[in-house]
Amino acid sequence: MTDFFDALETRDPLVREAALLAALPGQVAHAKDASAAFAEILKNVYPVDVTTRSALAALPVTRKHELLELQQSSRAQAGTVFGGFSTAAFGAHMPRVFASPGPIYEPEGTAGDYWRMARAIFAAGFRPGELIHNSFSYHFVPAGSMMETGAHALGCTVFPGGTGQTEQQVQAMAELQPAGYIGTPSFLKIIIEKAAEMGVALPSVTKAMFGGEAFPPSLRDWFLERGIAGYQCYATADLGLIAYETPARQGLVIDEGVIVEIVRPGTGDPVAVGEVGEVVVTSLNPIYPLIRFGTGDLSAVLPGPCPSGRTNTRIKGWMGRADQTTKIRGMFVHPGQVDQIVKRFPEISRARLVVTGEMANDQMTLKVETSCSGPDSLSAKLAEAIRDVTKLRGQVEVVLPGTLPNDGKVIEDARSYK
Repeated sequence: MTDFFDALETRDPLVREAALLAALPGQVAHAKDASAAFAEILKNVYPVDVTTRSALAALPVTRKHELLELQQSSRAQAGTVFGGFSTAAFGAHMPRVFASPGPIYEPEGTAGDYWRMARAIFAAGFRPGELIHNSFSYHFVPAGSMMETGAHALGCTVFPGGTGQTEQQVQAMAELQPAGYIGTPSFLKIIIEKAAEMGVALPSVTKAMFGGEAFPPSLRDWFLERGIAGYQCYATADLGLIAYETPARQGLVIDEGVIVEIVRPGTGDPVAVGEVGEVVVTSLNPIYPLIRFGTGDLSAVLPGPCPSGRTNTRIKGWMGRADQTTKIRGMFVHPGQVDQIVKRFPEISRARLVVTGEMANDQMTLKVETSCSGPDSLSAKLAEAIRDVTKLRGQVEVVLPGTLPNDGKVIEDARSYK
C-alpha cells in the first residue's frame, strides 16, 4: 500500500510551483469577477500580471477582522451574509452554512472533499475501509463536516460522535471498534481516562488525527504510551486544510490546494525562510476564493524537504497569534505602525516595540537591529518617527543584527499587571 495520498505530494517542487502560479491569475480573475468583496479589494489589480510570488506579495492582505467587519456591514446594508466573498448563493451549490466566533459565516460547497481534509487523514494513518470516530462538533462550526467529508473521500465510514456524553463515547468505541479517532486531543484524553475509570478497554483505537488545540510532545507521548499514534493538522473554517503532520513528525507539510506565505505581522511583506511571521493563505477554492487571507496565526517555514518523501514546503506549525495590537497610555498601537516607522530607515533590518512598566505608567522602547554606525543620530530620528506615527513618546535601543528573538513578535507587552 502506498505511503502517499496521491502523486501530487511527491512532485518536483519546481513542477508544483509552476502549477500553482499557472492557476493563480485565473483564481485572482475569478475572485475579482465573481466576488463583490474582491472586486473592490482588487480593483486596481490586473489578474494576468499575477504570475509570480513577488506579484502575489504586492496584493493587499485581507485579515480575519476585516472579513468580519465586511460581513457585518454588508449584512446591515444589503442583507448578504458573506460580505461579498462567496461566489455562490444559497441553494444546490451550497448545501451548508457554518458559523465561527464573531460570528463569521462560511459556505460549504458541493465538491468532493470540499475542505481537502482527506490528505491529512491519510497522513495520520487512516486507510479506506476503516471506521473513524469523529468527535468534532457537528453544529455551528464546520469542524465535524470538514473531517467527515474528508473521511468519506478517503473511503472511510464515520461515526459522528460529536462532543460531550463521555460515557456514551466510550460505549460506542467499545462496541463499534473504530480504527481511530478524529477530534481535539484533550477530549480523547478525557475519553481514555473515562474508559479506564469504567474498566472498559478500547484496543481498536490505535491512531488519531487532532486539530483545534495545541498538541505538545508531552501529550503525544502520553498517547503513544497507550498505543495511540496521534498526528495534528492545521485548518481553519475559512480555508479548510492548510498543513498537516506526517510520520516524520518534523513540522507540517503545506496542503497541495493552497499557496502559503509567511509575512511580517502588520504588513504584507514576506519574511525570509526560518523567520517567524503571520501565515497568509491564498485559496484555490472557487466558491470562497480568499486571496492573501491573513489567518492571524504565527509560524515559520522549515528549510529542506520532509523526510517522509513529501516535497511541499513545511511550516513549524502554530506558534501564537500575530495580532499584537496593544493599548499604551490610552492609545492603540498596531504592528503596522511599527512597520511604518521601520520603513523610513532602510538601514534597519528588524524591530521590536517593547512595552514595560506598571499599570498607568507605560514605557515603550523600540529596539532595532542595524549594522550601521552613527546610532546616536539614528536614535534621535527614530524617536521623532515614533512620536509622528504613534503620537506617543518612546525610547530607542539600537542592537546588532541577530539580537532580537525570532518569535514573530513586533510588539511585546512586558508590563506588570499586579
